[in-house]
Amino acid sequence: MALLTTDMQDKLIALLSEEGLVQKSVLDAAVAESKQSKQPLFAMLTEKNIVDDEMLTHAIAQISGVPYVNLTNSLINQKVLDLIPEDVAERFMAVPLADVQNRLAVAMVDASNVQAVDYLSNKVSRPLKVFMASEAGVRHVLDQYKTDLSSVDAAAKESTEEAAKEEKANIKTIVQDSPISRALSTILEYAVKSRASDIHIEPLETALKIRCRVDGVLREIMQLPKAIEPALVSRIKILSNLKIDEHRVPQDGQFAVKVANKEVDLRIAISPVVWGEQVVVRLLDKSGSSFNIEEMGYAGRALRAIRKGIHRPNGMILTSGPTGSGKSTSLYALIQEIKDDTVNIVTLEDPVEYKIGGVNQIQVNSDVGLTFASGLRSILRQDPDVVMVGEIRDEETASLAVQAALTGHLVFSTLHTNSAAGVLPRLLDMKIEPFLIASTVNTIIGQRLVRRVAQKRDTYQSSPIETQNILATVGHLLPKSQAEVAQVSADLGYKDLPLAGQNAYTLVKGKDTPATPRGYSGRAGLYEVMDVSENIQRLIVNRVTSGQIQKQAVAEGMITMRQDGYLKALQGITTLEEVNRVTADTA
Repeated sequence: MALLTTDMQDKLIALLSEEGLVQKSVLDAAVAESKQSKQPLFAMLTEKNIVDDEMLTHAIAQISGVPYVNLTNSLINQKVLDLIPEDVAERFMAVPLADVQNRLAVAMVDASNVQAVDYLSNKVSRPLKVFMASEAGVRHVLDQYKTDLSSVDAAAKESTEEAAKEEKANIKTIVQDSPISRALSTILEYAVKSRASDIHIEPLETALKIRCRVDGVLREIMQLPKAIEPALVSRIKILSNLKIDEHRVPQDGQFAVKVANKEVDLRIAISPVVWGEQVVVRLLDKSGSSFNIEEMGYAGRALRAIRKGIHRPNGMILTSGPTGSGKSTSLYALIQEIKDDTVNIVTLEDPVEYKIGGVNQIQVNSDVGLTFASGLRSILRQDPDVVMVGEIRDEETASLAVQAALTGHLVFSTLHTNSAAGVLPRLLDMKIEPFLIASTVNTIIGQRLVRRVAQKRDTYQSSPIETQNILATVGHLLPKSQAEVAQVSADLGYKDLPLAGQNAYTLVKGKDTPATPRGYSGRAGLYEVMDVSENIQRLIVNRVTSGQIQKQAVAEGMITMRQDGYLKALQGITTLEEVNRVTADTA
């Protein structure tokens, strides 16, 4: 914030009072307290939430005669950001906004800093149009600076030249400052800033393709020369403590890095393919996980069923869905919900994705004989109250998990099935007796992840086909009259649901920008939560199909994943197209 003279401070106090932004009595009391404590007045006002940074910046801009801009929700084009280098922008807290009539519009925290304005003007070789913005607004734009991938190309070229000179050099001599290390660091930084969950490094016949998975969808970010592949793969192997001279069998490893001021755990999977070795890097951002079941998208009946299940003294809670549908994250959220000093929670995972304080987490290591089955036997001798098994993969693990649930433990685990109802026949396939399944399984969660619609969005009215699909899927769940809206919305866990039987419904779609590809940003969960009732237990004992179990669960009030998705689309969280894409294989 710009330094304020006494005259400006008086004008600012008068402006806040005259505009009705802060009551005069509150300002007078704050002025008196500021003089007594010798604390800056406006620092104290913001600290006590009497005014916020945006309001204060706007007021300072007004009395300074400088135009103000609110950047807290702004997205700036990457080509515009490139006009002022990131290090310069951060040093002067000044970010470019747009080209306007051969002048560059720039937002600054301290717009009165003439030397900084002159320097930036010389740097970009054109006059500036200066705006004032809050520090939070400028930092929001600074976070949008993507790592420049052109440096990877330069490093790749340099590395290729080095390799040509020293064809027979030992790859272990790669040092931290080598071109290949810089290239890898840049790729990792780009992935973290893009919120990618995975990086795929894929060898082709004549090139090396780099792809990132953002919000569940893969997209190519660049191609590198084929000659860089051995050095890049070896660098990753060295960091992961893997065998650099082993190219015939798959290898798994992990390491942690600090990228863009975030601690990120990396899980590495290397596999031999036709044209070389493929590397898949899974990024686990330690700082961005809240593991709150309500924030993850559980609501209404599903949330009530979950909380009922996890507060039982024993039995099994199972989550199901394909790879990458957030099953492990759901289990972490459930553990976070019940974590307490009075409860001994032991987990068995492959690998341990997130470390949780107060929970005893065990990493599966098949190389030394620590499998899910042998680990589970060991856990049951550690006096646990709650046991989490990362995944039930075989008959032995399934049998041990059921025995643990029968002997007074609460067991959490995951299975790969298409729906909640599909879990029960899957356990039958693993030779678990029907009466044991019926007596141990409390709650089953089926889930998928959909992309969220970005904040920059448009609303539109549903087409006749979309309206027909909405009514066919969730029409019977929606309120029938205005009098029912509050009750039905509360029951389903959503706000102000529309009435059933309308000719069209208001839906949203995001705007396609570089920061929000196809109009999406982030992901949300779709859930179906089945409470195993007495009727469903009877069906299990009679070995009925998953379709019959699903039908009974829906009759007892279960909201299916597709229905949950359509309700979220009506709330503006996602789109019908996205829901249909991820629930195509469910009932």
